[in-house]
Amino acid sequence: MPYKEAKVEKLYYAIGEVSEMFNVNTSLIRFWEKEFDIIKPKKNKKGNRLFTQKDIDNFHIIYHLVKENGMTLKGAKKKMKENKEDTEHNFEIIKSLESIKEMLIDLVP
Repeated sequence: MPYKEAKVEKLYYAIGEVSEMFNVNTSLIRFWEKEFDIIKPKKNKKGNRLFTQKDIDNFHIIYHLVKENGMTLKGAKKKMKENKEDTEHNFEIIKSLESIKEMLIDLVP
């Protein structure tokens, strides 16, 4: 069996890295941080924000609700507060389906 190198996950991501992941300005990341209490970055001595993978996952859900589904921030906050588990579950299903779609597209010559 061939050796397969494990994917290395970072513990913390800088705000610039997070903004690049979502192709948005850093100001939007800071704004969402203030608006959604589930985003809790650590801050170093210089005050730089350090986001965990959990923060990134929450950004994915917020991005999906606001940018892809067109919800208002108020609607997204309400959905995250009232039904967070279902929202996360639905987002995971969508991610899986998109991954399968990409694999199928790659199979077509």
